[in-house]
Amino acid sequence: MDSKRLLLFLTFALLVVPSPATASLRVFACEPEWASLVRQLLPDAAITTATTVWQDPHYIEARPSLIAAMRNADLAVCTGASLEAGWLPTLISRAANRAIRPGQPGLFMAADQVSLHQPHNHVDRSLGDVHPEGDPHLHLDPDKLPQVATALADRLIAIAPEQGRDIQRRLIQWRVQWNLQRAQWRQTAQSLEGMTLVVQHSNFGYLLRWLGVASGPDLEPKPGLPPTAAHLNQLLQDPQLEQAQGILVSSYQDRQPAEWLATRTGLPVLVMPGTVTGAVPTETLAALIDHILTSLKGLNRSEAARHAQVQEEAP
Repeated sequence: MDSKRLLLFLTFALLVVPSPATASLRVFACEPEWASLVRQLLPDAAITTATTVWQDPHYIEARPSLIAAMRNADLAVCTGASLEAGWLPTLISRAANRAIRPGQPGLFMAADQVSLHQPHNHVDRSLGDVHPEGDPHLHLDPDKLPQVATALADRLIAIAPEQGRDIQRRLIQWRVQWNLQRAQWRQTAQSLEGMTLVVQHSNFGYLLRWLGVASGPDLEPKPGLPPTAAHLNQLLQDPQLEQAQGILVSSYQDRQPAEWLATRTGLPVLVMPGTVTGAVPTETLAALIDHILTSLKGLNRSEAARHAQVQEEAP
């Protein structure tokens, strides 16, 4: 029996072993991606999610309902790397939950489990919204997610040891499926390598880098600063723009700057969820990556057809 079949057999064997019913763990998730990952490992958890796919996770209000949810939670799962610096410290302070404080087991930061891209030794306001720890938008990196999932499973087991066997078997199941899908994504990446996209912020940076897709001109003049008319006009003179196949923005971002540039360049605009939505076809992180790759493949084919048509029409 080869290793892949053996792993699948062990996963099935673990799945069929019944476990006694236990009380639901109360989890506070800062972003939908971590709520989704917790649900993969502990589907019975009672999860409160602070943000949605339509919100910029950098900026939300520390509402009373979120403070109450944090106060009653057994575990908080957040991105870290200063992504939530504008509101998470306030929630933690006002909730006064002894289990959920920096350095305590009840606060899990995904960014602490992996190495981040583009850390900075020196950060000041002139650079824009730059995170000294590195780019925090790691949740779409096919290689880093298994590291986060394993560390999260360990933390869940430490907090709820009576559910350890169930959590461990779901982690194995998740990793088997993730590895199979990652192999398929790698095949798809071969057809996308060398592609260039105009982007806004670094929401998809980890995935694009993994795919070999270049992030070309950025609609933001500096990280975290909204696009300006002056900057957009400068982009029209950027030589990289000639190599771009499309403009990629997140669903929570204002589409007007992307559409303004599109009308002047003919580039298509691709609006993608920056995180899971809980609904098909982007209900999980794996499904979201599938959806993004399928959309990029379609964009690549459309741009190739458009380029061929322009060549045919040229005198």
